[in-house]
Amino acid sequence: MIVALALSIVAGGASAQGEDLANAEPLRGAPATANPSPYSAALTCLAHRGAWVGGAAPRIAVGRISDMTGRVDLQTGARASQGAALFAITALGRAGAPVVERLDNTVAEIELNYARQHLLSDAPERAGQDPENFRPIYAGQVAGSRYYLVGGITELNYNIASSGVNAQAGAAKATGLRGLAQASQYVMNVAVDLRLVDTRSQEVVNSVSFQKQVIGMDRSLGLTGTAGSVGGVGTAGNGAMEPIQAAVRTVVERGVFELLAGIQAPGAQASCLPAEEPAADQTYAMASGAAS
Repeated sequence: MIVALALSIVAGGASAQGEDLANAEPLRGAPATANPSPYSAALTCLAHRGAWVGGAAPRIAVGRISDMTGRVDLQTGARASQGAALFAITALGRAGAPVVERLDNTVAEIELNYARQHLLSDAPERAGQDPENFRPIYAGQVAGSRYYLVGGITELNYNIASSGVNAQAGAAKATGLRGLAQASQYVMNVAVDLRLVDTRSQEVVNSVSFQKQVIGMDRSLGLTGTAGSVGGVGTAGNGAMEPIQAAVRTVVERGVFELLAGIQAPGAQASCLPAEEPAADQTYAMASGAAS
């Protein structure tokens, strides 16, 4: 009887709200904001520093920065970001380096083909009135790159460290009140390998590898008990995990910073990186010393 009454109330409420739901306003969350990484400020520092070897900032192209981890989830697809090349393009822009498009030249090829056929005009309203109303093609009109940036996401390692605690306390009898508390933390990491290549000679000018650890945590509390013939269970908890894709952006921007600092006058690492973070060459030296 009670169940039937509850179902009728729910059905009636749904029917009454049907017209309102048809015109319901969508939920709106937080506004769009800028998406910097911890190294965006260091890249901006390079732009303000402007100490490029040779004077002017070199034009740079970005090629494929592929996901080479092989980590795929059957439900959600690839675990690592497939947009690392886009992260690199954004990083180059933050550093003040001119970027030439090589990643997606579809539109450029279509427009160039239209121009060859004299179908493309910068004043289409004059079509049919002026026989010279088409965009001309000139030798050397496409800007070339001095360097190009390629590489890959090469590591995504799960649970390289973990810790946890689980405690339960309460009455010994089956009908008593019991409480449960547990907490756990785990660490994984993601890494990229990037290289800067001289476009003309195809010589690899510099290569870097950076990794970042990603931390996750989970906490929960539970309470069970009975009173007479009635029992109950209550649980509460929270958990969080540092976004993997944001970690990929972070290591890409760190790698781009190091590669660009290598084609600026010395001192970029000391003047632009946070004081508590050593430059990559110092990190490698410390790691080599520890290994020996």
